[in-house]
Amino acid sequence: MPGSIETVAIFGVGLIGGSFALALRKAGFEGRIVGVSSPATIDRAVEWKIIDAGAAEAEAASTADLIYLAEPIHRILERLSNLNRSVRPEALITDVGSTKSTIVERASREIDRCQFLGGHPLAGKERRGIEAADADLFAGRKYVLTPRSSADTSTPMAACFIDWIGKIGAIPVLADPEEHDRAVAYTSHLPQLASTALAALLPEKGRTIDISGPALLDMTRLALSPFETWHDIFTTNKPAIQQALSNYIRTLQAFSVMLDSQRMREQFERAAAAAKRLRPDD
Repeated sequence: MPGSIETVAIFGVGLIGGSFALALRKAGFEGRIVGVSSPATIDRAVEWKIIDAGAAEAEAASTADLIYLAEPIHRILERLSNLNRSVRPEALITDVGSTKSTIVERASREIDRCQFLGGHPLAGKERRGIEAADADLFAGRKYVLTPRSSADTSTPMAACFIDWIGKIGAIPVLADPEEHDRAVAYTSHLPQLASTALAALLPEKGRTIDISGPALLDMTRLALSPFETWHDIFTTNKPAIQQALSNYIRTLQAFSVMLDSQRMREQFERAAAAAKRLRPDD
């Protein structure tokens, strides 16, 4: 019936897709969950009761009420070019891509038989794959939705999906795709590059790593992320990332000439205030 999700098809049963399936079950979802992924991944996901069964792309798309695209960005773009012929008119397609403008634009051209609502859960781990799936991955995390218009969030299926986002413990946040991409260039993509740059700067020889503690561990945690996860992000959000990098480099250069001045105290105080806003419960 309209506005009811009884079958979910997850394309890409890895960290995010597998966690979404587990989170749905933990939140009380009693419908059917099918997966579209590699045979080995499907076998493990069924054995571990993360999904009910595997399915081919067309079969999954034609039977699902919610189609959840949890693959790398360029794979999501490929899916959007193929799904339209198979989907049911009452279905909802959503994705978890870390950049949104390119995906939403592709969906607006390719998907006309059912609704598409872009999404990006701000949750993850350095590890990938079904083995890292976690029912609590989304708990307390923001889940950004990027509708093309305000009406896109008030349809029966979108309202049902947003309700499930709340049930799995996530916090829905609305943003237009361009606003989202500008923001995550600073809040996600720049932190990754800063961590990677610092780790890459460490000398291969000498005692630098021996003489290190929690600060270096904290700052290089993101450097453990695989390049494969980030390549699509860099290519689909390059201008915004370049702008964020330019501003970051300019700030570091300014720091280099104010290390022993009162202005550095002001920067520390400004930065601490921003860091506290990120940690309201501390």
